Amino acid sequence: MTVPSRTLRTNGRSALRADSLIRTALLAQLAAPGGEVWLVSAWVSDVDLVDNADCSFDYLLGEDPPVQCRLSDLLLMLARSGTAVRVVTQGTQANTIFLERLALGRDERTDLEVFLDDNVHEKSLVGPGWMFNGSMNFTRNGLARNKEQISYALDEQAAAQAVMDYQHEWMARGV
Repeated sequence: MTVPSRTLRTNGRSALRADSLIRTALLAQLAAPGGEVWLVSAWVSDVDLVDNADCSFDYLLGEDPPVQCRLSDLLLMLARSGTAVRVVTQGTQANTIFLERLALGRDERTDLEVFLDDNVHEKSLVGPGWMFNGSMNFTRNGLARNKEQISYALDEQAAAQAVMDYQHEWMARGV
């Protein structure tokens, strides 16, 4: 299925924010796991994505659901639920907390791979049949402050092509 893409231009003064769209995509993926999710971003912060203070997401977030769910938490939940998760980012100090949380959350049930590539500049989040891409890094400033452009689409063919491209770039030959 292909749905025309939608582009958002966000900034700190706008009510338009990409985090709600990203949260929805990742929670939907958690509800119907499978395939691969790729997060490709030069800089990544462990941003809060789900406020579960009212317990409205307990049914998706597991037996001991967190009150606040960060990006790393959602990716680890996906990686344990049947979705292969691949993260590509730079090995910079700015990404350390996010990468450490991913490493601490891994176990034998976690299908998660991290690729450090100091030449990556692309910004995208791709899953089975859906994708986000644009100028926005997955950071607090990218989501809430900077003037950014992000497009999203439900497009099985484009998402599958992106996954194949990423597999070729990072899994087939390494970095």
